[in-house]
Amino acid sequence: MSKRKNTRPRNIQAKGYSEAGASITRRALRGFVPASGAPNEDINRNNATLRQRARMLYMASPVATSAINTNRTKVIGTGLTLRSTVDAEALGLLPDAAKKWQHTAEMEFRLWAGKKQNCDALGLNTFESLQQLALKSWLLSGDVFVLIKRYPATALNPYRMRLHVIEADRISTPSKFCGSYAATTGITEGKVPDGYPGAGHKVYDGVEVDDNGRVVAYYICNVYPGQITAEPKTWTRVTAFGDRTGLPNILHIMDSERPDQYRGVPYLAQVIEPLLQLRRYTESELMAALVQSFFTAWVETETDPADTPFNEVGGGDIDGMPADAVSGAGPAYSNLSADENEYEMGPGTVTHLAPGEKVQFGNPNIPTAGFETFVKTLCRLIGSALELPYDVLIKEFNSSYSASRGALLEAWEAFKMRRSWFVADFCQPIYEAFLAEAVALGRINAPGFFADPLVREAWCGARWIGPVQGQLDPKKEAEAALLLTGCGIKTHEQITRELGGGDWEENVAQLQLENELLQKAGSAAHQQPVDPGGDDDEEDES
Repeated sequence: MSKRKNTRPRNIQAKGYSEAGASITRRALRGFVPASGAPNEDINRNNATLRQRARMLYMASPVATSAINTNRTKVIGTGLTLRSTVDAEALGLLPDAAKKWQHTAEMEFRLWAGKKQNCDALGLNTFESLQQLALKSWLLSGDVFVLIKRYPATALNPYRMRLHVIEADRISTPSKFCGSYAATTGITEGKVPDGYPGAGHKVYDGVEVDDNGRVVAYYICNVYPGQITAEPKTWTRVTAFGDRTGLPNILHIMDSERPDQYRGVPYLAQVIEPLLQLRRYTESELMAALVQSFFTAWVETETDPADTPFNEVGGGDIDGMPADAVSGAGPAYSNLSADENEYEMGPGTVTHLAPGEKVQFGNPNIPTAGFETFVKTLCRLIGSALELPYDVLIKEFNSSYSASRGALLEAWEAFKMRRSWFVADFCQPIYEAFLAEAVALGRINAPGFFADPLVREAWCGARWIGPVQGQLDPKKEAEAALLLTGCGIKTHEQITRELGGGDWEENVAQLQLENELLQKAGSAAHQQPVDPGGDDDEEDES
């Protein structure tokens, strides 16, 4: 006889995430009730505060300064250099013809990019310096804009294109689009009124989008928010792309973290609070140590408070001025305090105290126990959020070779990713706009450039060379490179680019030339082979 199943319904209290992260009854989660809004609400309305705090921390917090400058140095360095890489097969070019064209394009680009007055609308920076400026502004403010202007050509510069880097604060929604309440509520969203270009379009913190949500224009304010000036505040509407050419009129450099997001978030946004607390803690410890460095003393007296204590006994050479520098000229010139109740100390000084007085010295307990451990722990947490391992953030490579190399490799993945974003948003669009002007002027011959988008894309191929990863032990890195190329895992071109940042073919051509010169000179110099299996002079710490 089979057993009868119990079909009585069970009272289910919770299931799935209701009993986990979504629980509203568990003690640890009962008060944790966040409310996430649209990107415009969560990001745009708070960006002004985030930008100001991030910039202040960059100026006042060494850890924040290190995070921003390290990214600037590793991602951009002295500047990303153009290497033209046309698709010779698609264009039907022979290798020699392709190399010749690439060399011409690179020379023309250097003519424009290498001089401040040729590429910068303000005449202050070269193209490499503009890269550094744009990247730092992007990290500090969350995004940055580059307005492409056209100036008259000159005898020394045939190109009209100029770049004007605009900080994020100046891209904002015109006040007439938001209503009178926007200034007090922090609302940055508006709508283009009738009678204006783009009427009916929504504007998110200076970014105008059409009915499909596609960006069509930006609004640039002539002054900064809160700037003290007699100049009235006005906005200029700049369309995203030219109607006739399709080329960008303005570039928007940002890293999106949410769909439907039109403005960026500062790089330091998630670590503002720990950075501020770390700064306050280190400043308090520094001040306490500074106070300890002073020779502080108190005079205890048993005399009546109404009585005047014994007159000062001063003396010595204080701040380089002898006590009797000007005889009879008074305390201001004799380097003695005017306060008769103040005792002054100096080297070799014998001071007499009044009856009933004695001296007591302060001895604060500095530094606080656990100061270094706490600072390191907090820096590690900050570094993990910024994708900067502690070793790289603080520039302290005291670990083993393997651990330090692991930290560099982890950081370098983030640097490569940001470089890829920056190239896609800044370098490549500018090069393509430049190349279009060069071809239109006839300075570069590119058949089919304006006739076929596919042909145009083949002409615009480029690689941007920047700082390489760096090496903790060049010998070990070279040995690993030999093994990788020997096994066919990596090519000589890849290894050359990763370790030296150069071009392998150019290196081969240069080495051939050098060897020919050495042979003509009768040199017996030979390259020393590297033995990957040889013993290391230094033992790797595990």
